[in-house]
Amino acid sequence: MFQFLPHSVLQMSTIFLSIVIEALPFVLLGCLISGALHVFLTPERVQKFLPKNKLLSIIVGCLMGFFFPSCECGIVPIVNQFVKKEVPVYTAFAFMLTAPIINPIVIFSTFIAFGNSWKFAFWRILGSFLVALVVGIWLAYFNKTDILKSKLQSQLSAINPEAQTHDEHTHGSHTHSHDAHQKSFFHQFGHVLTHGVDEFFDTGRYLVIGALIASAMQTYLPTGWMMTLASTKVLAVLIMLLMAFILSLCSEADAFIGSSLLSLFGTGPVVGFLVFGPMVDIKNLLMMKRYFSGKFIATLVGIIGLVVFGYALII
Repeated sequence: MFQFLPHSVLQMSTIFLSIVIEALPFVLLGCLISGALHVFLTPERVQKFLPKNKLLSIIVGCLMGFFFPSCECGIVPIVNQFVKKEVPVYTAFAFMLTAPIINPIVIFSTFIAFGNSWKFAFWRILGSFLVALVVGIWLAYFNKTDILKSKLQSQLSAINPEAQTHDEHTHGSHTHSHDAHQKSFFHQFGHVLTHGVDEFFDTGRYLVIGALIASAMQTYLPTGWMMTLASTKVLAVLIMLLMAFILSLCSEADAFIGSSLLSLFGTGPVVGFLVFGPMVDIKNLLMMKRYFSGKFIATLVGIIGLVVFGYALII
């Protein structure tokens, strides 16, 4: 039916569809989790389970991904909801960077991809933890840049008083009837679905645009010459980081691509590929652009890139 189209266009279309089909379930799951957080998570509950110490709070954020696994395709709406619910940004972004890597599914897939060896799974976990720790410390002690876009920041300021009022009603006097102050489960579930679906259609367009750009780059950007440049470890690491960004693979599947490149690039560059890809890729950046300021995103990507680059060199 489409045989009249150039082969490159057909190839790009195939890659585009594979990226979208692979990512959509995780984006939907992330948006539904975001909806649940919007309905059930209050700032007061956040303060109860997070340590007061900033460094401990960052470590908790790093480890949360193991218990609340999420693909990088759906992590951005969750992190945005965390920030809205007054989870400290250093905890929220530590979670964002480690959740797509330090979770049972990705750990096991990495183990299988590299011939039932824990070596690369360990290096990958350690690298993601190190990056998240550095980013968390930067956000906790040094960052002065606004995180959210100005529009979302004003919306957040308007939302917080409502959240406080809702909390006062929830924990206030018990002389009022229980039904007047606590919504039914089905009513709350309806709010979760409504918010999740709205978030999905709002965020999904950025996924589609990102997948289109990624598929075009994979099709028309000559990657063969990049492989010929891998003569030194520095160049090999840089090329693998660039490939991680261009390919925009899901973290559950990228280990199998990384293992196929091991003999050509070596251990350090491949580990850099496995750590950098789930943190920074095209579709993820566009979804972040939906919520966070451009200056903050640029600084965040720069820090992640420097830490991963240094980590990959010393392995």
